Amino acid sequence: MKKQNYFAHETAVIDESCNIGADTKIWHFSHIMSGCTIGEGCNIGQNVVVSPGVILGKNVKVQNNVSIYTGVNCEDDVFLGPSMVFTNVINPRSAVNRRNEYMETTVRKGASIGANATIVCGNDIGAYSFIGAGAVVVKEVKPYALVVGNPSRQIGWISEYGHRLTFDDTGIAVCPESKEKYELKNNRVNKIT
Repeated sequence: MKKQNYFAHETAVIDESCNIGADTKIWHFSHIMSGCTIGEGCNIGQNVVVSPGVILGKNVKVQNNVSIYTGVNCEDDVFLGPSMVFTNVINPRSAVNRRNEYMETTVRKGASIGANATIVCGNDIGAYSFIGAGAVVVKEVKPYALVVGNPSRQIGWISEYGHRLTFDDTGIAVCPESKEKYELKNNRVNKIT
């Protein structure tokens, strides 16, 4: 029998044909369903469901009570806050089978989604964006955007270290923690390398 290179709590259920990366931790009462891929160094909290075909990159942190449905893919370094919600069908009905109508949602590298936020399917979440707690996302979120409310609206920009960015007259901002510089141009933010 092949030795596991990840940790799974004894109450976790892991179906066959999953690909789970080294140093990943899967905690109490979580269910990892067949055909999903979980990268290295992930942390899957308590009472989490990862549905068939879902792909999680490296170092993804999934807090308690999150269901990641088929059609959702998360790139590296994504944070999914406690009890946040993904959907995968735009018009669900109990009496109508829509399994062939799952819409895809991609959460790009480094994005954070706050506790109890809802991501309506088909709306990609930009790299390093930050979705505030309780927000209901109904449209695409730009990279580095700070988004709050129901329905969600962008209220600013945020650094890769999670600090709000204040741009000067030339469109340049500096993260107070990392000292990295960012440029705001044509309503888009890019890190200056």
